[in-house]
Amino acid sequence: MVAHVLQLLAAQGLVNCGDGTAGCSPGLPVVAASGGQLQRILTIVLASFAAAAVLMIVIAGLRFITAQGNPQEVAKARKTIIYAAVGLVISLSAEIIVGFTIGKL
Repeated sequence: MVAHVLQLLAAQGLVNCGDGTAGCSPGLPVVAASGGQLQRILTIVLASFAAAAVLMIVIAGLRFITAQGNPQEVAKARKTIIYAAVGLVISLSAEIIVGFTIGKL
């Protein structure tokens, strides 16, 4: 979208090419994907991150159960759960932000 705006401005002589001339191509790539396609791709990527975080929480929960009171193993499992939960929150927040941002374009 930005490339299209710059191309329109360049065609109207509103973008300076750097050598004092106007009406040049800005040289930016043009993305042929629509907002819906970008949102689907990012949804798949972010959903896979969220699934990996949930899997890590399950694995850490099993490690927590099988730690048998060993303080070091319990600490490792607890850290893994915390880090995976933070990753899950970030992934879900990113999904909300992407949906909101692409919806506004």
